[in-house]
Amino acid sequence: MAIPSSIITRDLDKLASQSGNVYESIVVVSKRARQISTKIKEELSHKLADFASTVDNLEEVFENREQIEISKYYERMPKPSIVAIEEFVEGKVMFRRAEVTDSVVK
Repeated sequence: MAIPSSIITRDLDKLASQSGNVYESIVVVSKRARQISTKIKEELSHKLADFASTVDNLEEVFENREQIEISKYYERMPKPSIVAIEEFVEGKVMFRRAEVTDSVVK
């Protein structure tokens, strides 16, 4: 399934149906989006590390076509929040509630 690259209107009842609470659903989606974002940043940093320049002189820095293509690819990717919402709505995100004990509630 293709994930839309732009933001679309969402039905809050659909989001709330997964957890029973719209706010809890938003927290789950935001945590998943953060995981996706971290993974993408690590991948991009790893790929761009090969192009790291030790030259401090701006005149000697040259344009690398492969580096530009990698950057453009990551710029065209859907935002992590959109991917996380799609995964959540499709039931692909697993989550659990933390158990509340009496000592925590005091």
